[in-house]
Amino acid sequence: MNYVNRLVEEEIRGKLIASGAVLIRGPKACGKTETGLRLAASVLRVDQDERVPYMMDVDPRRLLLGETPRLIDEWQEQPRLWNYIRHEIDARKAKSQFILTGSSTPDDDIRLHSGAGRFTTVDMRTMSWQELGYSSGEVSLCSLLTDNVIELSDTVVDLETIVERLIRGGWPGLLSSSTDEALLVNRAYVDLIAESDMRRVSNVKRDPLKVKNIFGSLARHTATMVAKTTIVKDIKDNGNETMSRPTVDDYLNALERLMIIEDQPAWNTHLRSSAALRKSPKRHFTDPSLAVAALGADKSMLLRDVEFTGFLFESLVTHDLRVYAQASDARVFHYSDSSGLEVDAIVQKRSGDWAAFEVKLGMGRVNEAASNLKAMVNRLDEKRVGKPKSLNIIVGTGLSHTRPDGVNVISLASLGI
Repeated sequence: MNYVNRLVEEEIRGKLIASGAVLIRGPKACGKTETGLRLAASVLRVDQDERVPYMMDVDPRRLLLGETPRLIDEWQEQPRLWNYIRHEIDARKAKSQFILTGSSTPDDDIRLHSGAGRFTTVDMRTMSWQELGYSSGEVSLCSLLTDNVIELSDTVVDLETIVERLIRGGWPGLLSSSTDEALLVNRAYVDLIAESDMRRVSNVKRDPLKVKNIFGSLARHTATMVAKTTIVKDIKDNGNETMSRPTVDDYLNALERLMIIEDQPAWNTHLRSSAALRKSPKRHFTDPSLAVAALGADKSMLLRDVEFTGFLFESLVTHDLRVYAQASDARVFHYSDSSGLEVDAIVQKRSGDWAAFEVKLGMGRVNEAASNLKAMVNRLDEKRVGKPKSLNIIVGTGLSHTRPDGVNVISLASLGI
């Protein structure tokens, strides 16, 4: 399988120049190792090299010797390596020494206290539509954070194709797989998380059935602000074993450490209306294909249940916005207030510049989406938050163009970095 260039590579190179080591973190099978190999001069495969356990007891430092930058793949299999790498960076007094890849996050104490000033971090996700070749990238998110001008773009995608891409997901290893093959692999991925990885991430035995129950509930509520108490009730209502709130908290925390779920935080901004902001996050899997797999859904089911497919599409758009926003030093939030007004995504740069996005699978509710965007803007205190650089509606099955009212309609198949 040929390697496909990833948008995050430039960020990794930049952070390597600035620090002694870069930690690339992301879910298993998102492509961290292959990208790390492209940028490294030597490699240590911690989970495969039989010398590693022995050398960790005898002379761990020797594992770090090699041409730099040296890739330490699946470093978390030997967590003590973190401190040895830290000390090695201090001793060498040089940049671009190590690239670490792993499919779970280090404990906060290790990451924040031991890595400060030595390590930088890069989040890597599954592949976006631009990376997969599904999007032309003609409409740049970077430009949307600067101005409101887009060109007419004829990149229409039919619903059946969107459904197939939702099932396959952005996994590099499935680029040449059929839809049915991808579905089987993604279901096996969910099973592996439930039966093995959840135990590995915290050395605590987890009940695979409980993990799958949580998977199912999160999948049914993907791209919504579902509360943890609702997850507990949902599991019970679906005829599964009752779970307590603390148990759900514990399992969700483990899934976050494995980077299987990635919540979308609420936008904390300034209003001039009487409405109050809601602070609950929206729930998303790291790739919407996992929601499909967790529910045992298939192509025919998603084509019949267009409403649920719409939520999956919103989750897909959020995923791609995150990939593109990262390149602009921006984050992706959602807006919701006490009056019930919601906007699907707010992309905001560290500088404060921002753009708003509604997501619609088809063109039928574009007018409603435009009204939502303008209603939100009317509630903001522009003196404190500033005017949006652009207002946008991302669609799956429509043309990219600017409406007479200035709101952009953007096909996901034309959106890019």
